[in-house]
Amino acid sequence: MADILYLVVPCYNEEQVLPETAKRLTEKLSGMIEGGAVSPESRILLVNDGSRDRTWEIIRTLHEENPMVCGVKLSRNKGHQNALLAGLMTAMPLCDMAISLDADLQDDVDVIDQFVAEYYKGHDVVYGVRKKRDTDTAFKRATAVGFYRFMKALGVDIVQNHADYRLMSKRALEGLAQFDEVNLFLRGIVPLIGYPSAVVYYDRHERFAGESKYPLKKMLSFAFDGITSFSVKPIRLITALGIIIFAASLLMLLYFLAIWLMGRTVQGWTTLVCSIWMIGGIQLLCLGVIGEYIGKIYGEVKRRPRYLIEETLR
Repeated sequence: MADILYLVVPCYNEEQVLPETAKRLTEKLSGMIEGGAVSPESRILLVNDGSRDRTWEIIRTLHEENPMVCGVKLSRNKGHQNALLAGLMTAMPLCDMAISLDADLQDDVDVIDQFVAEYYKGHDVVYGVRKKRDTDTAFKRATAVGFYRFMKALGVDIVQNHADYRLMSKRALEGLAQFDEVNLFLRGIVPLIGYPSAVVYYDRHERFAGESKYPLKKMLSFAFDGITSFSVKPIRLITALGIIIFAASLLMLLYFLAIWLMGRTVQGWTTLVCSIWMIGGIQLLCLGVIGEYIGKIYGEVKRRPRYLIEETLR
């Protein structure tokens, strides 16, 4: 008998796109059930991440009209990563595999068959990777490429051009459940699980309706969370910078001592002011980076729940 598939979809203020999303996913899942690729017990799990619009009302209506649609309502907005984790952990005891995807229909649902085919070949994790980034603006394309390269340079095991469109087997989900980080960056955590994996390439579409939930500010915050959650190299760079500045100060001390012994006076007011401002700026930057790591520790040691589920529709 075919295995059970759950499609996990985090939703935040998605009232404009949700009916169409449920329609397309139902058509895809129904076709796979009829073809014998997945079990008739397969479901679509919509996770309401504290939406302020009619998202949960729509999910409830879809659930009443469509037995394939299930719902999870978080008690408040906890962010995309936490909502996604809530959906995956809810699906884990009920499914053999789960595919996470966004509600905006930018992820190509037609490649879900390829995800499942790779699963049956023995792959516990299947990453959806974009073929190209033509739909992005030049700025977003450049920053995304730069981010992945920077993460690789820091030694983080991350899949290039992969977001959160992926399949995970029950075994992989059980492995994910053992990671207790409060500061979630699933793109970095999932590769650490280490089970057999594969890649499926797809074209990302334009958003069907609504607006992006990741403006520039959130994108930068998300990127910085990923960097500080998976690498201590920024701290080591600060140490190296401190050593370089200390060595430069010793050389400058020797230089000024030498010209003092030669009886030459140094005006140097502009140089002095510029040096003070530069070193002061570097110090504040370093304190900010260190503070970010301390903030991560602060969040982890409190062990607050990553999400609370208010209601479940099955």
